[in-house]
Amino acid sequence: MGAILFIILVGVPIVEIALFIEVGGLIGFWSTIGVVVLTALAGTTLLRLQGLATLKKAQASLEQNRFPMDEVFDGLCLAVAGALLLTPGFFTDGIGLVLFLPPLRNFLRHHIARILAERGHVKVQTTGLNGGPGPVIDGEFEDITPSEDGSPERFDKKPGPNED
Repeated sequence: MGAILFIILVGVPIVEIALFIEVGGLIGFWSTIGVVVLTALAGTTLLRLQGLATLKKAQASLEQNRFPMDEVFDGLCLAVAGALLLTPGFFTDGIGLVLFLPPLRNFLRHHIARILAERGHVKVQTTGLNGGPGPVIDGEFEDITPSEDGSPERFDKKPGPNED
């Protein structure tokens, strides 16, 4: 993990500087600055359009009583893509732009899910009302129903020696 962080924190800026020098030498200083600003504007526009579409899909999933797992992953990818496009640089812009492609996000989602299933302890069980599909949440609860006098009546207490 330390090597990955080192590569990201040191390698990415070195690649960005090298690309700025190369692109600046090919198209000139002001054109390079213009391209960087243009990619930031394109990134915010793409983020707004795809982010709103993802939000609508998530709301539709919730209305169907289905956890929007795909939409959450897409939203995370879009947030990372937007941050990368707002970061000045051609390498980060390239990565940010490809994260806006739905086929790539689908590939990443399935690939990461497969890795988590192989390495992690992932257990997914879905049954809903009347045996249909839907999420199951395992947990403990305490049912507190108000009694006639307004005080909570606890159903989890065990009857005492004089009670039935």
